[in-house]
Amino acid sequence: MDDSVAMKLRDKHLLIVEDEYLVASDLAFWFEDLGAKVIGPAESVGRALELVAENGTRIDAGLLDINLHGVLVYPVADALAVLGVPFVFATGYDASIIPDIYASVPRLEKPISKVQLARRLSDSLATR
Repeated sequence: MDDSVAMKLRDKHLLIVEDEYLVASDLAFWFEDLGAKVIGPAESVGRALELVAENGTRIDAGLLDINLHGVLVYPVADALAVLGVPFVFATGYDASIIPDIYASVPRLEKPISKVQLARRLSDSLATR
């Protein structure tokens, strides 16, 4: 991975919303190894909204799995959008499940490439 991507993520607070424990912990450890500060992971919309309320504008970017145990993550996306926090969707679904309001949000298909995810988050931080 490009060192500049890792440098952009260093000390950034990343919210991870993912309901698959192994995926969530793998991503959290990987981003922490890059120097990021992980918020979460949250396994449900309710917990993710609690973390957004607790951390507010301290969150620099987010990774949102679209389907969390059958509940769609869009209330979390709405909360982050209100705060101006960029995020990336992760999903096994195609783009048709994403509401038009979020059509421009980067979407990564599972299984996620961690390097590609880091680049997308890094790019979103650069435009913030």
